[in-house]
Amino acid sequence: MPATLNSPTDIVLKWPADQAAAEYLLEYANAPEGPWNALQCLPPGQTSYTHPDLIPETDFFCRVRSFSGPVSAPVPISPGGPSAPGSTAAPARTVPTREPGAAPTGLVATPTAQRTDDQSVQFSWTDRSTDEAGFLLETRRKDTPEFAPAEVTGPNVTQCALPLLPGEEGATFRVRALA
Repeated sequence: MPATLNSPTDIVLKWPADQAAAEYLLEYANAPEGPWNALQCLPPGQTSYTHPDLIPETDFFCRVRSFSGPVSAPVPISPGGPSAPGSTAAPARTVPTREPGAAPTGLVATPTAQRTDDQSVQFSWTDRSTDEAGFLLETRRKDTPEFAPAEVTGPNVTQCALPLLPGEEGATFRVRALA
């Protein structure tokens, strides 16, 4: 992926358009083999990104993955913190068969912390797809129109735990099967 240095700490990344993309996932790492970290989800028409404020004299590697894939129903987290267990979504249904391209179902957000100052959440869902490349847990903060990446998992993974970041109180989460 071509990158142009705009200043000692700012670069512009460019990539070709993928007509099949539902979104792009921009990731970065400090080594070519990773580990890769989700930086931002970008809309399908976007083919460049300006990355500001890189740390001088530090290696950064970026990659953009186009993806499509079905997405679960969104699950809100209550404004006062995580919702009580089981109250964020309908109970997961038992799905006897899995099929290619099926959306994950039964996304549930459960608080994991015993202290009120620690707002960690355990997310779990039902994997209904036989061919996903992994899952992308996305968050949409209240008063924002777009979802942003929160966590990327491998294929067949059906749970992850995350701390709520500042501004994520009252956010909505969803999980996407990456195709």
